[in-house]
Amino acid sequence: MNFSAMLSQIELKTAPADFRFPTTNQTRHCFTRYIEFHRCVAAKGEESNECERFAKYYRSLCPGEWIERWEEQRENGSFPGPL
Repeated sequence: MNFSAMLSQIELKTAPADFRFPTTNQTRHCFTRYIEFHRCVAAKGEESNECERFAKYYRSLCPGEWIERWEEQRENGSFPGPL
């Protein structure tokens, strides 16, 4: 299968519109979805499929560099948000 055929099979979606974030700047939306994902995992466990939608949302909204930095901060206890 060639690359263009593979791309045609991939369905890209972003997080649905959220009334809490009416502006085009999605920084806060990204951060909130990241926190919602980790709260869901803490409440329902690592194996819960219910949390996957939050993961999809933050991964589609947040730059990879931010996610990497937040993961490092969570590991060393310096994450700036509530989890």
